[in-house]
Amino acid sequence: MKTAQHLTAPGTAAPRGGLLAVLAGNMLIDALEVSATLVALPAIGQDFRLAPSTAQWAMTAFAIGFGGLMLFGARVVAVHGARRAYLWALLAFAAASLVAGVTGSFALLVACRVVKGFCAALTAPTGLAIIMNTFPEGPHRSRAISVYTVFGAGGFTTGLLLSGVLTDISWRWTLAAPAPAALLLFLLGLRMIPHSAPPPGPRRGYDVAGALSATGALVCLDLAVASSPAHGWFSAQVGAAAAGFAALCAVFVAVERTGKDPLVRLPLRTGGAMARSALGAGALNGSYLGLLIIVTFQFQTARGWSALQTALAILPASVPLALVALHSGRMIARFGTRRLIAYGALPPLAGYLLYLRLPAHPDYVTAVLPTMLLVGLGFVLSFAALNTQATSGLAPAERGAAAALYQSAVQIAAVVAPALAAALFQNGLGGNGSGGLRPAVWLVVAIGAIGPVAALTTYLLPRPPRRVTSGGQGPWTRRVSG
Repeated sequence: MKTAQHLTAPGTAAPRGGLLAVLAGNMLIDALEVSATLVALPAIGQDFRLAPSTAQWAMTAFAIGFGGLMLFGARVVAVHGARRAYLWALLAFAAASLVAGVTGSFALLVACRVVKGFCAALTAPTGLAIIMNTFPEGPHRSRAISVYTVFGAGGFTTGLLLSGVLTDISWRWTLAAPAPAALLLFLLGLRMIPHSAPPPGPRRGYDVAGALSATGALVCLDLAVASSPAHGWFSAQVGAAAAGFAALCAVFVAVERTGKDPLVRLPLRTGGAMARSALGAGALNGSYLGLLIIVTFQFQTARGWSALQTALAILPASVPLALVALHSGRMIARFGTRRLIAYGALPPLAGYLLYLRLPAHPDYVTAVLPTMLLVGLGFVLSFAALNTQATSGLAPAERGAAAALYQSAVQIAAVVAPALAAALFQNGLGGNGSGGLRPAVWLVVAIGAIGPVAALTTYLLPRPPRRVTSGGQGPWTRRVSG
């Protein structure tokens, strides 16, 4: 990040250990946001009297804010400096968490989730930039990045456990719980985060038109999918939302092509590796979240499981990645990204196919656990490799914008797949046993199948010159350029 060059390294008043604690702690609360809301969705839907296709907004709104405003967040940091943007984001995150936990309006709850996604778009990449420019190159920096990575990878698991415990008391505690943690990090950050200044030269513009059109397009896309169960796929409501999505996408492209200071200069030469990585990561992330939507509603509404039982049932798919995150760089150095991506794309698809045979009253150990373990294996093998491959072949000047576009593309999958899964789940609720839910599982299978196809094309292409990077840190730790 361009502002990172203007950070003043902390002295004795702000030891690096304390700084790392603030950055890693914030990474944790950023990363737990999706999973923390996931197992609370049935309770949220019940209190607001919402169908699953509508309740899913409480989860996907965070992805909309994160993916739609990723590039804009990088620009805000470039204009105001890393320290100021980071601290303001912590305050906004705390306020949005508190409001989401107490509001009686579902629309306001969704808006708060978008705000929190934007705050994560500000702090997650900025935290890595601060580490890169505060810790000296060598063992100290590598150790700091490792800690940052582990906290990010462990956030999903932490969110599941936190939400499982708190939702059984009240889902409102789940949404409000990050507020005091964010406030504490803000107070510590006032002392620990080094001072920064915007880069020299003319003040850059915000490109608000680009940010609004990108975010609005994601909102219209989610709205089109969420409206389908109530109105039908070919209804005027769905058609209007789809038309809005297409129009706003066109506006975004036009603004970025013709603007004086666009968020990203188009066309951006990212190469095929980035596109294939985005497809693979989107398929992995989207199919996984789609499956979790099905599992959450199926077991809490149809079988009467508690939120904690549901969270514990999902854990085997997320724990393995948290445990091996520190070793992802060594795996990539030994086996290469292409082999890991190819091998990692197959287990999740096999797991989804196994889930199709789920009986009306499944036994967890024999019917559900194998799928969760296969999905977890896929993340262990390919998650870090996909992130590393996405930008490894690009020039340094292009990596920031390319990484932001890559993450935005992955977040689109985190919006579309859960929304579609919830819509198909809702349509299948009238079916007998688990048969009515099979269309939703087939959707997950179809999305998951994109991963092996993208991996196969990558594996069959000529091998590029090998370049070992310090990547593999995952999507939460990519540096973003303004």
